[in-house]
Amino acid sequence: MFAQTYTEYYTVEDREHWQDDWELIYGSPYAMAPSPLVTHQSISMKIARQLDEQLDNCPKCQALFEIDWEISSDTVVKPDTLVICYEPDEKITKKPELIFEIASKSTVKRDETLKFELYEQEGVEFYVIVYPKKQMAKLYQLKEGRYLKVGDFSDERYEFELKKCKIDFDFSKIWRRR
Repeated sequence: MFAQTYTEYYTVEDREHWQDDWELIYGSPYAMAPSPLVTHQSISMKIARQLDEQLDNCPKCQALFEIDWEISSDTVVKPDTLVICYEPDEKITKKPELIFEIASKSTVKRDETLKFELYEQEGVEFYVIVYPKKQMAKLYQLKEGRYLKVGDFSDERYEFELKKCKIDFDFSKIWRRR
């Protein structure tokens, strides 16, 4: 009877000793998929490049990709791309302003539920889930502590208004050219 309710609980300190790549959410480990496939990497690079170029004139903000965000002693995630508007220490420990996650077959449920709720709870202003096969991205903005869907984007532009900068993002530029 006791064994059915038992669950393992881990900390960031435990995670530092693990091999391979893991996210840790509320003490539960989640294995990261092997290195992303070409489509995922291509989209991730195009997002990061566009964000980086847009932030060239903003001394307060910067785009980073595939970096750990250590939220608490039992939660660390690795968003595909994020924007921070502060000078970080060696680790990202404060909330980003904007996060892009690229959904794959192995991560889509986590991106749409667990990370959605986590980022919402942590106060991340904008959350974008990118669906490569559909060539579509769902954009959410935090309003009064809850994510509200701004819209679905494929070929459209959107101006992210961050606290210290604006980013005029062109979603059509992230899809592979034919």
